[in-house]
Amino acid sequence: MIALAILELDLLRIVDTAIGEDLGMGDVTTDSLIDPDWQAEGSILAKEPGVLAGLPVAQAVFRRVDPSIRFEPKIADGERIRPGDIIGLVTGSANTILKAERCALNFMQRLSGVATLTRLMVDAVGEIPVRVTETRKTTPGLRALEKYAVRIGGGHNHRHNLADGVLIKDNHLEAMAAAGFGLPEAVRRARQRASHMVQIEIEITSLDQIEDALEAGPDWILLDNMSPDLMREAVSRVAGRAKVEASGGITLDKVRAVAESGVDLISSGALTHSYKALDISLELSYRPSK
Repeated sequence: MIALAILELDLLRIVDTAIGEDLGMGDVTTDSLIDPDWQAEGSILAKEPGVLAGLPVAQAVFRRVDPSIRFEPKIADGERIRPGDIIGLVTGSANTILKAERCALNFMQRLSGVATLTRLMVDAVGEIPVRVTETRKTTPGLRALEKYAVRIGGGHNHRHNLADGVLIKDNHLEAMAAAGFGLPEAVRRARQRASHMVQIEIEITSLDQIEDALEAGPDWILLDNMSPDLMREAVSRVAGRAKVEASGGITLDKVRAVAESGVDLISSGALTHSYKALDISLELSYRPSK
């Protein structure tokens, strides 16, 4: 349907849910005032700087509301936008364009916000060889699109869902401890029971846990809410025996120092829960029938 790294079924499910939420019972204002044969043409405009994401999703909204609406992108996802830039042109029935407008803009504004914050973090890391990812702290129902926006912003994706890898966190360890198992046993149990294709990661919160965590040979060690200095010491102690991920409280002002600690991966929930939606608008001109 569109050149997106998103499954078409995911895209249409999300778009249809959003349209149903906004238009499910009809648009009494537009239907009362705007005749179906009135035409309109308009420009989608950037009102502030950032990185564009979600234009093809907006295109899908217009097409689902009215397949006859003509949508012409002028800027591609991933490009930087400035105030006044024309992002795309829309032509067709004024009645149906107005019905699709809010839903289409909502997607573009939010996904562009995710992509913009991601680009800022990636740029802050600069030349340091570390990947920046989001977490599973996504808006319920919008994970596929928000993870797409992270990629558009130059980041990478963490687990899409709980089947994508073993991540042993504090609550798992507490449950294991209650059953008499320690950190090494948790890793061994996961290694025995999970598919050999699945990587195993274990979360630690202190340097004292490193040797126990490494004893059973995990693929990854996750450093949770550590300072950059502690992360640097942790990387030194791990000494290449596992890959190292930094997570917990990673914000734009901290990400460079975290990257300089030598970790392999930086995961930030802020990318999908603390972004600012970009201001994007649709300006229309009308051609009512005589």
